[in-house]
Amino acid sequence: MPLLLGLETSCDETAAAVVRDGREVLSNVVATQHELHVRYAGVVPEIASRAHGERVMPGVQQALDEAGITLPAIDAIAVGNRPGLVGSLIVGVSAAKALAWSLGVPLIGVDHVRAHLHAARISDSLAPAPQPPAPAIGLVVSGGHTTLYRLERWRDPLRLGATIDDAIGEAYDKAGVILDAGYPGGPAVDKLAQAGDANAPGVPELPVSMLKPDSLDFSFSGLKTALLYAVRGLPVGRGKSATFERDAADLDPRQKANLAAAFQHAAVEAVIRKLKRTLKQWPDRDAAPRALILGGGVSANSHLRRRVLAFGEEHGLSVHLPKLAFCVDNAAMIAGYAHDALVAGDHAPLDLSVVATARA
Repeated sequence: MPLLLGLETSCDETAAAVVRDGREVLSNVVATQHELHVRYAGVVPEIASRAHGERVMPGVQQALDEAGITLPAIDAIAVGNRPGLVGSLIVGVSAAKALAWSLGVPLIGVDHVRAHLHAARISDSLAPAPQPPAPAIGLVVSGGHTTLYRLERWRDPLRLGATIDDAIGEAYDKAGVILDAGYPGGPAVDKLAQAGDANAPGVPELPVSMLKPDSLDFSFSGLKTALLYAVRGLPVGRGKSATFERDAADLDPRQKANLAAAFQHAAVEAVIRKLKRTLKQWPDRDAAPRALILGGGVSANSHLRRRVLAFGEEHGLSVHLPKLAFCVDNAAMIAGYAHDALVAGDHAPLDLSVVATARA
């Protein structure tokens, strides 16, 4: 049972983990950078990459210590080399190359969006996570990605649709700024929405974008703009000179909570409707999907988790959600996903490149 050391530095989490046999998580260390970026209400690439440089090797040592092993016990090094912020990716990939070379073990590059789907298959306890049957629908919902997959083989998912502008997590972060709810916006808006009522009198119905009738792509930019106008009113003027009649400070707590609930309803409803459309468009009725697998930071959202569980029950699908610790960018999913590549001999060269975009 091989031991893989995983590294993940695609955005603003510096992560290291040790995983045995692809699914048993022996350690999972994640150092967030929220305190560095909160004043900007978003990730600053230069700050992120510098922080990764300071934290990546201490994170590796902590992961080894928590797993109760030393470096010579590692059979391979896995690293997220795409997609992400190039400066951040370079830090993790450089560290992974150095470790693989010094230990004389294989290096494996991983697309971290695809790895998010593996997060539902790993476990940090003695009880293994239930393994999803195939074929399955895969859905990654995160700060940078909202992507639908057809899954028949874990190493070769077929992308069915993706965001054409803002990802759902990006929209949540902007909603957090608009509502003055806090950063990061995902958990802040979710918490605020739980105290609100999207159907309360006077709460506007925010748009649920479906794009073309047969589209499986996503768009959340219109929802973000609609929330902005609902909170601040219509702009006067254009561009940087535009002004608004009010802002979130002029709303009482109940109004802010209701608007958060309206935003969350529209964002999640768009996802559920696209899942329904995926079922209708499934090409092989004799091999219909048997499972729905979620991954990504927004898979921690309480409303989304309830809705997809209900969706699965309604359509006879087993629903596989990652544990909350594995929703955010983490290295356990990287090391776990790399297991099959290691067994297949699909190793990366030591000149492995970083790539800003995801695979198709």
